[in-house]
Amino acid sequence: MSIQLNHTIVNSRDPRAAATELASLLGVNAPVPFGPFLGVKVDNGVTLDFVDAGEEEVQVQHYAFLVGDDDFDRIFGRIQERGMPYAADPFMRQVGTINTHFGGRGVYWNDPSGHVMEIITRPYGKWEDVAR
Repeated sequence: MSIQLNHTIVNSRDPRAAATELASLLGVNAPVPFGPFLGVKVDNGVTLDFVDAGEEEVQVQHYAFLVGDDDFDRIFGRIQERGMPYAADPFMRQVGTINTHFGGRGVYWNDPSGHVMEIITRPYGKWEDVAR
């Protein structure tokens, strides 16, 4: 068997809101409860298991999803329809734009707990190849 990522835990201030928002934006099945978790499964079988962080501070993480061009259009359209802030960079400095790194398209937004979410249409390569 090859080594594959199976799941990751996403600490959240409001796991139901965060998991439901992500599933809705990505157009995947609704979150599935499993013990204290709400799992959002993406097409390659990886599950993001949202859990209540309780009193602990949520450490912001980054989650990137490789999507096709048609999926990008649908997901980005949902982001725009909902009036969600988005940017071409993870630091939200290029607000209201997308990037075109490596001949693809990419966009970032923050989930309800501040996690940096990203969709890209091309895997990243060498930064030396990117026109800045």
